[in-house]
Amino acid sequence: MKALLALLAALALAAAAHAQNVQLAGILGGKALLVVGAGAPRALAPGESVGGARVVSVGPDRAVVEVAGARQVLRLGEGPVSVGSSSAAGGAPQRLVLQADARGHFVGSGQVNHRAVQFIVDTGATTVAIGRLEAERLGVKPGEGQAVRMQTANGTTQGWRVRLDSVRAGPLEQRDVDAIITNEPMPYVLLGNSFLRAYEMTRRGDQLVLQSR
Repeated sequence: MKALLALLAALALAAAAHAQNVQLAGILGGKALLVVGAGAPRALAPGESVGGARVVSVGPDRAVVEVAGARQVLRLGEGPVSVGSSSAAGGAPQRLVLQADARGHFVGSGQVNHRAVQFIVDTGATTVAIGRLEAERLGVKPGEGQAVRMQTANGTTQGWRVRLDSVRAGPLEQRDVDAIITNEPMPYVLLGNSFLRAYEMTRRGDQLVLQSR
């Protein structure tokens, strides 16, 4: 018990140095022992939250948590995952872990121009792409962009090239991002390489890891 208390104290001190980090310190039965920011370790069951991190599920050596609108997998022994908006100079790299859905797509929650969206990762797309109706909801006006002709699966269609003030996926954020608005309705914001190229991407089975360089 003394060894466990000493370990928890050490983890709490380490977390204090990274006020915007979340780390899995241990598994206690069906609960995840999380350290968030400078707080003390907290044992949380699925559905419970602390410091902006909500536990989704708990396994033998890992926990799935929802942080900043995106699900991430935390494993015992791994370093903290940042929940800040962007990497500070000299700070620890930020990371987003996405789970593939039943169709093998990587879908998550994020923001465009500080408004909530659902996105789908497309590593083959040159830019971020948004359907016209969704763009209007986000306050992005197609008429203010450059008109372009686009080739799609349904033929040639009208589009507009625009710049987005900010695009955020979980803790990862880019500003002044190149994007295309399409006339065709899209259920998701397509997260293409105008956003993704800033990150190292690693595929691990049904997980996609994006980490700041």
